[in-house]
Amino acid sequence: MRNKFLGTGPRGINPIQKMRVFYSGLRYAVLNESSVAIEIILSVLVLSACFYYRQWLDFTIVLVASGLMLVAEMVNTAIEALCDFVEAGHNEKIGIIKDVASAAVGISILVWSITLLLEIIRLLQGLR
Repeated sequence: MRNKFLGTGPRGINPIQKMRVFYSGLRYAVLNESSVAIEIILSVLVLSACFYYRQWLDFTIVLVASGLMLVAEMVNTAIEALCDFVEAGHNEKIGIIKDVASAAVGISILVWSITLLLEIIRLLQGLR
């Protein structure tokens, strides 16, 4: 990437190209990781309910929890792919790296699940 201050390095990509790369990565994650697709669907459902009932703080909290969970999922996918690229066979150190990445995803999914569950309970209580 080009250093804007020093004028060195290769020219960077423009914002439209960055959006294409973003879309490509998200599309790949949704099509190849069923957990990402399911998590996006659940998040959109709860976000829609929060939006409909004008629960803006709740909407923001669910949005942040969902975003962080998706980031963790995609980083985990990238780490696993990189590990498999570097070492195709079984390697204990690679296994530990993948386990730690999976644990990070597990924590983010736990926080996301609790957030969604609490919001669903709160929305259902509001309907009564």
